Amino acid sequence: MLEHVGRKTGEPRYVCLEVVQREGVDTFVLVSGFGERAQWYRNLVAHPDCFVTLGRDGRRAARATPLSQADSQAVLSRYQAEHPRAWDRLRGAIKEATGTAPDVLPMVRLQRE
Repeated sequence: MLEHVGRKTGEPRYVCLEVVQREGVDTFVLVSGFGERAQWYRNLVAHPDCFVTLGRDGRRAARATPLSQADSQAVLSRYQAEHPRAWDRLRGAIKEATGTAPDVLPMVRLQRE
């Protein structure tokens, strides 16, 4: 679960997301299936300091860094190769919700403190 700050209101916001890549115990990548228009993504770009709850670890401070388009594409390619059936379902859900099939999706790297 990601706890972030609303970029306009400054109020806490909460969203549950899937980790698409684990880069270490305290570093992982989240993908925005709705592109750059997703509120959580826009909020993290505006205010990268956040909190994350992952499994039984409890609430911990973290900092978000948007990935470049090239880095996002590399992560997505790995995810597609490692989880082809999950990607087919996810791609279909994104296409149904947004009207377009995703080629590149924006991602953020979260580094927990």
